[in-house]
Amino acid sequence: MDITPLVPEGRQVIESYGDEGFRINGERYPGPVLVWPERVVPWAVSSLEDAAIETLEPVLAAEPRIDILLFGSGATFALAPAPLRTALGARGIATESMDTGAACRTYNVLMAEDRRVAAALLPARPG
Repeated sequence: MDITPLVPEGRQVIESYGDEGFRINGERYPGPVLVWPERVVPWAVSSLEDAAIETLEPVLAAEPRIDILLFGSGATFALAPAPLRTALGARGIATESMDTGAACRTYNVLMAEDRRVAAALLPARPG
């Protein structure tokens, strides 16, 4: 029995991640990225501490709007900054912080379930 979820064509699937970046739908993305079902863009941060509402504008402006934003903090778990989580919550966006590997896997599952999800991901460099 094949239990691989069917992913609608054109959706952004995270295929791999590592110290230097990501492979998404066969394309290599060096460094941090913002990923949502319709597209991928570089994320202009060097650490999770640099994350601010302004750095997430491409995802926040996307239509249809997202309901869940996953933060991938690198090789180890770290929380997104509290002011950022509060600002996103005020916009009706739930947030979850986890290490990058867990964030990539969770994003793929939620996206395959047709959930309105996005991910803000840092490469999995050792801390």
